[in-house]
Amino acid sequence: MRVVLTGGGTGGHIYPALAIGREVAEKQPGSALLYIGTTRGLESRIVPEQGIAFEDITITGFRRSLSWDNVRTVMRFVQGVRRSKQLLRKFKPDIVVGTGGYVCGPVVYAASKLGIPTLIHEQNVIPGLTNKFLSRYVDGVAVSFAESAALFNKCPDVVYAGNPCATRVLQANRSKGFESLGLPAETPFVLTVGGSGGAKALNDAIERMVPLLGKLPNAHFVFVTGERFYQTTEAAIKKLLPEGRHNVHVYPYLHNMPEVLAATTLFIGRAGASFLAEITALGIPSILIPSPNVTNNHQEANARSLMDAGAAKMILERDLTGEVLFGAISDIMGEAAQRKSMAQASRGLGMPNAAGTIYNQIIRIIRKR
Repeated sequence: MRVVLTGGGTGGHIYPALAIGREVAEKQPGSALLYIGTTRGLESRIVPEQGIAFEDITITGFRRSLSWDNVRTVMRFVQGVRRSKQLLRKFKPDIVVGTGGYVCGPVVYAASKLGIPTLIHEQNVIPGLTNKFLSRYVDGVAVSFAESAALFNKCPDVVYAGNPCATRVLQANRSKGFESLGLPAETPFVLTVGGSGGAKALNDAIERMVPLLGKLPNAHFVFVTGERFYQTTEAAIKKLLPEGRHNVHVYPYLHNMPEVLAATTLFIGRAGASFLAEITALGIPSILIPSPNVTNNHQEANARSLMDAGAAKMILERDLTGEVLFGAISDIMGEAAQRKSMAQASRGLGMPNAAGTIYNQIIRIIRKR
């Protein structure tokens, strides 16, 4: 099978695309994959590292207010469609799969105009602008949250599939997660991640929380700051840590995140769709601090979905302090029954077969053509 993957800007769009690609490659060895992205997005670095062919187009997103930049964006969209058609005619894919982000707009649109089968995957409860636009042109839509399906009523083939990142994380080696952190197997630890780029508000709350951590001496704390915040955050935490305390670990980035997640007792972080798919597949209780700086405030909707199910606690960023965060942590870590209940609720939301479900949808769409 020949598959074009597209989607980018952030890891939340890139990693689901890569997970779908890996599922195709496993189900059909010898398949050819091509990823089309932009040089400005993280995909230009992440995709080649995975050994997948990469081509780029130039495109920018729309502003939600009146702006001359939108005129330039329309011009870039037309140019992006033209460039995409050239790449698609050369590669001759059986299907084009888009996972959101403005880059997939011209690529998927070009494929539909060329008569190539198309599928988009929506990670969030509230669909992004690009996927809403594309839904009237594509052959199929896969959604991560059941609530999203009704919002794609213009597409004839909508499947509640979950997020394909859930499938990949279940294959992670839990023992290697503990080993990579230098922790004995089964050590309880709290993992805090501010997303692929880090989150200053979360890092600030962590710094203020450090003096309180002695109240939970049996737990370890793993803080992933993001590379741009690492030096200042690590220095601040070191100053606040009492001498001889070794249960706090600070990292700029974790390259083996699936393995670490597989070993995690409690997750704290943003409410990006890929992380939520992974923690629910693994059945990890969580404290979610949705980013307020995302389109349609979709992370709050994502977090509320888990909170309403009893799988997570939610703290809005405007309410986030070191004391509030520590209170939520100590509540969960200090009550085994609550932790177990949240873990069960989390696992109940998980869709570990998401990648396989999307693969089956891909096959069905191709055969219809």
